Amino acid sequence: MVGMELTAELFMTLSMVCFCVGSKVSVLSSWHMDIFIGAVQQTEDSNPGLEPLAVVRSLRRTARYEDAFVRHFLGEISSTDEEAPVLDYELSEFFARAIHHRVTDSGKEEGVFLTPDGTTVAIAPLLLGIEAGLLVASGSSVPLFGLYPLTLAKNLGLSFLHFYSSLTSENLGPDGCWDNVTSPRVFTLSGPPSLVTDAWINGGMDGVILGSHLSGLAQHPLRLSSALKKYYRHHLEELGLDAAPRFISVLRRENFRELVNASLLQTQVLGSLNVYWRLRAETEVVQETALEKMVREGVQEFIHRYIECPAIIPRCQWRAKPYRGTPTRLDLPLTSMFIHHTYHPKPCHTFQQCAACMRAMQSFHQDVRGWDDIGYSFVAGSDGYLYEGRGWQWRGAHTRGHNSRGYGVAFVGNYTATLPAQRSLELVWGRLASCGVSGGRLVGNFTMYGHRQLVNTTCPGDALYAEIKGWQHFREIPSKQ
Repeated sequence: MVGMELTAELFMTLSMVCFCVGSKVSVLSSWHMDIFIGAVQQTEDSNPGLEPLAVVRSLRRTARYEDAFVRHFLGEISSTDEEAPVLDYELSEFFARAIHHRVTDSGKEEGVFLTPDGTTVAIAPLLLGIEAGLLVASGSSVPLFGLYPLTLAKNLGLSFLHFYSSLTSENLGPDGCWDNVTSPRVFTLSGPPSLVTDAWINGGMDGVILGSHLSGLAQHPLRLSSALKKYYRHHLEELGLDAAPRFISVLRRENFRELVNASLLQTQVLGSLNVYWRLRAETEVVQETALEKMVREGVQEFIHRYIECPAIIPRCQWRAKPYRGTPTRLDLPLTSMFIHHTYHPKPCHTFQQCAACMRAMQSFHQDVRGWDDIGYSFVAGSDGYLYEGRGWQWRGAHTRGHNSRGYGVAFVGNYTATLPAQRSLELVWGRLASCGVSGGRLVGNFTMYGHRQLVNTTCPGDALYAEIKGWQHFREIPSKQ
């Protein structure tokens, strides 16, 4: 049943992509990254030999995405640029809508696209970062110092100020979910928006990563669409997560973590705000010491949420069914983490596969075992992501007799004889565990157990159990005499 569902979803996605490349984009009204890349490729095919820098600048001009702040870092775009590609009306309309970012009064976020890995990205900061990198690669005198201000730093600073001025109820985020993951049209935020939603932050991180990477290449890519395909389209089922190329969207947080730290980000945010106010002929809206405190605290939260913590695909994104009954809130922080494997099915390597596995597990737990919901707190796929089960706040049904004192984390697959991908293991023992501690959900000296230590079962499999016995927080249970 799961296999049939995957085949249907994959067919729909492939059909959508092929239709985009071969015909007009706007008739689709679908906001999938494959559609955007197809539109870029269509533009390049119609204008052979056009440099990637000319393409990305033309897209920004088409969307009229330019103000004094952008011009300060990227320069003017001439309206009579001879290298500008020729775009028909429908492509122009598509790019204008794709790049223009806004959140509506009803909580819908526009100018964002669903990527094949299941995350959502704002196009504007992505293109600004790529343009900054390509300018440097082209030998322009414009330095790369605009990379962070254009992608993240200015908007982070403004969001911190709005939050502390009580103009918004959120400092960062939130994430959201699409109405449909095969033909996405509407993206709805999960709560009140800050000035930097998760989609904007994802796009900003991608812009920093790709811009920095492209700026250091001796020879830039021949086509912008080719660079985007390499980054957003993966073949993890054939390669495996551990053998995947470094610069792909699945490794967004790992790559971004190598480029930034708290000190750098604080400097970039403060500098961006000063440029922003100077260009608008405005004085600082708060005292310098107060501003530095706001930025320092805001950056600390950013580091926790987007660098220390792993990306977790929310329930609504994998299309979870509602909880049956009334969930029980956990008394945090908890003292333990329990490691499981799902035994069935086999490892999942794509968002579509892992989402289908989550739905199948939830159905089995609810309909066959009679539980209120999927039992696990979190589930790790082989696609580079964690999936939200019952999450941080609610008691699960994973380790009988111990559900109130620990989180249950399962790896999709049977790990009796083999191990999950090393990167999947690191997501759990490195990122998820440290995120739990720094976020006040786990005590600092929490203990890690294999399911079999507490329940009569072979879970989490012989190979995985042998692996976790070497983890820092693992604890043996003394045998009864």
